[in-house]
Amino acid sequence: MAFRRHGPKGSRVSVRHRAARLGRVSPARSLYLIHGEDPYRARLRAAELVAALASGDARSSNLRTQRTADLGARLGLSRHDARTTEPAAIELSGASQGLFDAVDEVRIVVVEHAEALKDTSVVARFPTEATLVLVSQTKIQARGRRAPAKAKPSAPEPAADLASVVEAAGGTIEHIPRLGPGELGGWIAARATLLGVELGPDAINELGAAVGADSERVDQELAKLGAFAAGARVSGADVRVLVSGAIETDVFELTQAVVRRDSQTALKRLETLLAEGQAPQQILALLLWQFRVLLFASAMKTGADAERMAKAIRSSAYAIGKWQAFARRVARADIIRAYEVVYATDIAIKTGRINEQLAMTLCILDLCGVHAADPRELVVGEPPHS
Repeated sequence: MAFRRHGPKGSRVSVRHRAARLGRVSPARSLYLIHGEDPYRARLRAAELVAALASGDARSSNLRTQRTADLGARLGLSRHDARTTEPAAIELSGASQGLFDAVDEVRIVVVEHAEALKDTSVVARFPTEATLVLVSQTKIQARGRRAPAKAKPSAPEPAADLASVVEAAGGTIEHIPRLGPGELGGWIAARATLLGVELGPDAINELGAAVGADSERVDQELAKLGAFAAGARVSGADVRVLVSGAIETDVFELTQAVVRRDSQTALKRLETLLAEGQAPQQILALLLWQFRVLLFASAMKTGADAERMAKAIRSSAYAIGKWQAFARRVARADIIRAYEVVYATDIAIKTGRINEQLAMTLCILDLCGVHAADPRELVVGEPPHS
């Protein structure tokens, strides 16, 4: 049984597999489970693996250079979706076709959305002369090994999880993790080179901040930026104009300046946003969102916490992770006050009590800790309290 964990570049093929291809040892069971938190890179790995199996290529995995997730229309390749295909049909796909088999045909069966497989026992029954590649859109956690509990005679035996079944059958499990903040820039640069798009350093930073760890969207946005640039170098300004979510990068930097109590930088960021035509209400909404993420980041202790919190606020673990270092500088009372200030500024603008630009300036100054800039005084009644 072999476990592999892929970094941004992929992972090395095991020594045993390389030796088997050279005829030095008996090949391991040709069975693979590809799963993880990054569905697009899992599909890239499946396409890379299928191509390697079909050609006998023993080079190390490098997902950065895998151009497409398309499996192609190779001889001997069958594809199934576990959500709609019966296990018996999957098993039949791996069976020899006798006289109809080509002499050099390599039979490969790819099962997508393998997490939905209705009967995992098909893995053990699958013909050993064919290759079975299971691709899951989510991470599949193998159950821990525990001593069997005493159960009532009539109690049904629980279904085995897919990872345990693949492990028991001698297959290879490959985990494709989500790109971390320190890996994202390198991944974007490599994918840009692969797709023939020249990015400036500021463009890489802007794109990373706008799309986060969504590797599929990275490729989509790079294709769009490449079509726009038509061979010219893409700048950070181009990304801000063309990529949805780039405004969030500017507001993120504005919020960072606020957390640092750097009023000069914060005001410059605000002026840039307003000059670009961003509506004050949109800026306020994104500010509020950033402080909400900051609140959750302040309570984060582990990666598992980040995943759980991201689901709770419909964000991403990447976004929460970005704020973790800054969260240590902010007390919960500061975040509550920020909520009140943003709320008061929004009301003051909507009721016409003050000019929009002046209201936004007072809001940012107050958030930076400047005295006598409290916009809550412009609102009649008490701001919300927690």
